Amino acid sequence: MEGDERPDLAAMVVRLSRRLIAMEEPILAAHDVTMWAYIVLSALRDGPTRTQAALAAAINADKTRLIPVLDELQRRGLIERVPDPADRRVRLLSLTPAGRKTQKAVRADIRAAEEAVLADAAEQDRPGFLAALEALSRPR
Repeated sequence: MEGDERPDLAAMVVRLSRRLIAMEEPILAAHDVTMWAYIVLSALRDGPTRTQAALAAAINADKTRLIPVLDELQRRGLIERVPDPADRRVRLLSLTPAGRKTQKAVRADIRAAEEAVLADAAEQDRPGFLAALEALSRPR
């Protein structure tokens, strides 16, 4: 398709997003993790210990919506919440070894499933597609 004949970017991204979410849902269920829980585990994976407010801002979630997710992750032993020595009203978040293991396992299964999705594109086009997607999805 050329010029005005191609679908709008939003239409293409929505279709891809729906396909990816449908692909991820059974993986998350197999690991007994919700999408929000996986987002939290992934956000805590690489960064330093975060406050709940900083985590909410980083993943673009409402703090009040995040609390039940954090409660469940803590109950399951996947994260720790400890008082900040500088301000005991603030809680610092970090992954436990079990949380790190869970995040890594979910990510590996998602990456394997993504490979099946990417197989629909020519092999030589995949690196460019991934680079463009990364560039276009960066926050502005």
